[in-house]
Amino acid sequence: MDLLLDMKTILLTLVIGHLFTAVFIIAYWRQQKNESTIRYFFYAKCLQATAWMILILRGGLSDTLTVSLVNSSLFIGYALETISVLKIQNILSRFTRNLYIALTIFNIVGFHFILFFDNVEKLRISFVSVGIAVSLLIPAYKMIQIRAASMVTHVLGYLYLTIVVFLLIRLVSAAFFDTLISFYHLDGNQSLVLLGQYFVMIAGNTGFILLMKEQTDRALLRMANYDDLTGTLNRRTFIARTDQYIATYAKMKKPITLLLFDIDNFKSINDTFGHDTGDQVLIDLTTRMKTQLGADDLFARYGGDEFAIIIPGMDEQDSSLCAEKLRQAAEGAHVPELRLSYTISIGVLTFAPDERTHFEELYSTCDKALYQAKRNGRNGVYRGSVDKQVQDT
Repeated sequence: MDLLLDMKTILLTLVIGHLFTAVFIIAYWRQQKNESTIRYFFYAKCLQATAWMILILRGGLSDTLTVSLVNSSLFIGYALETISVLKIQNILSRFTRNLYIALTIFNIVGFHFILFFDNVEKLRISFVSVGIAVSLLIPAYKMIQIRAASMVTHVLGYLYLTIVVFLLIRLVSAAFFDTLISFYHLDGNQSLVLLGQYFVMIAGNTGFILLMKEQTDRALLRMANYDDLTGTLNRRTFIARTDQYIATYAKMKKPITLLLFDIDNFKSINDTFGHDTGDQVLIDLTTRMKTQLGADDLFARYGGDEFAIIIPGMDEQDSSLCAEKLRQAAEGAHVPELRLSYTISIGVLTFAPDERTHFEELYSTCDKALYQAKRNGRNGVYRGSVDKQVQDT
């Protein structure tokens, strides 16, 4: 028994596929109203569904009006889809966005020039194939060449590249062999085109949803690991990564330095200028401190106005110089819009980690050094020491 579907049924399933995606996008969009990425993808699905619906309503005719509406909708729809895919991965530059606008306008104008002045189907097929291939080649290249990208990104990039290859085969077939891989011919080539459209729909819809999930996962991970106000590590993540450093540098037999510091008289700043000003001071401080730290250093807001830094592989002499640079960076701080300055006090502890080293004891010792720096008059650095008894505790 042969199970064959007519063209209208197949096109209708394409419409349903795009519309279902649009419905899910609407449900998500209601909670993300300011997310332009979602809006672009939603419009793309609506335009693509509209294109196939027009083809159904026109009975698969290849008259000028049908061809014009279908291809214009697809040009704009594919452009919006690729823009949203690039945007959700933060790899959409202003130049690329403007390039897509120009490319889409060129595709529509060029296609209609052929349609009205030299309406030969193989020319239309060749032009559309090149236009869409170029549109998809940009995200394919960007997603494949990013080494740090996720597996989903790389797979979607290769899927787009596969579609580009199919479009180029369609171009060559139409231009050089008079083999029209078209919607309007009831033969095996029409089935190939529709199969290709299914491939494009599944790759685009599924890929975008997975990328959207990855973006949400990254946001949740950042919320779990970083302080919202300052962008530094939070206490839990800082301790976990410090424990990893202790284990690693114990094997390497290299020292680690822990620094604890807070803002002198921070309560007075809050009481005098308000908590919003206090938050601005914390942001200003962390910005200045980050410029003094290396890529391997850990920087965390430990609580309130207290911060912690781990500097791996640095001995006492170098860590003392580093602590003094941090103090001077804060001492020279002047926030013009807030009309105030501030200083910090720093406790420093350098230790040689081993399998018996515990962060809690190290923190306690360094915290005592911090308070000694305050007792010495604030705006200073005081070095604590770890004797064998502390590390054996």
